[in-house]
Amino acid sequence: MSFCETLERVFGVRDLYEVLSLTRTASGTDIKRAYRKKSLEVHPDRSCENDKTTATEKFQCLSRVYTILSDPDKRALYDESGEIDDDVLVQERDWNAYWRMLFKKITVNDIAEFEEQYRGSEEETNDIRAAYLDYEGNMESVLENMLCATIEDEDRFREIIETLILKENLPKFPAFVNERKEKAKARKQRAQKEAAEAEEMARELGLNTSCSEDNLKQLIMKRDRKGEMDGIIAGLEAKYCKPKKQKTSKGKKK
Repeated sequence: MSFCETLERVFGVRDLYEVLSLTRTASGTDIKRAYRKKSLEVHPDRSCENDKTTATEKFQCLSRVYTILSDPDKRALYDESGEIDDDVLVQERDWNAYWRMLFKKITVNDIAEFEEQYRGSEEETNDIRAAYLDYEGNMESVLENMLCATIEDEDRFREIIETLILKENLPKFPAFVNERKEKAKARKQRAQKEAAEAEEMARELGLNTSCSEDNLKQLIMKRDRKGEMDGIIAGLEAKYCKPKKQKTSKGKKK
């Protein structure tokens, strides 16, 4: 079986650029960014594939695609003739070691810098718009799935969404416009209680309040909800690629 046939079997396309959702005019930076994003989706440790063998095969094919398109000579040959150098092979790897090699270690300073640049940015506004549409105005779900968000951001998010509704004619979802104040108040009280409990636990464990690379637990425990750190790190690694949203048995996205 040729490599193009293998691509079609595992990715459903034969064109190398289509695997990365790119056009032939893509720059080297575009290719690298798309590869990093796609590798997050198909990596055996993160893939939703039930068969790890299939996930590994996808990752190997993706690595070979990148090997070709990231090399100017190999890419030129492919662009001109559509041919793929059969000498370009992807050997078996220690996938965990290779994964860590792809993405640099994320530090507390990286996270703090990312938060500072992200809050109030156009990217955040785009993510708020997408979350509002994805969750049909459910503010609890919006807050849970936005990077760097805490309960203190809710009023700010609401103002942004209301502005987008006016400027872009976004749908006025009942869950957003008709939400009772009591529900929002209860959500805030719950978040504040969880934050207070986390602070108390931090004190019991003897964690100080300084922000250091040696104690990421401090930052995790100061978050208003479980799992936010994973979301921030995933966003940093993927450079704007967030994990796929999955649906519950009721058909609603988590």
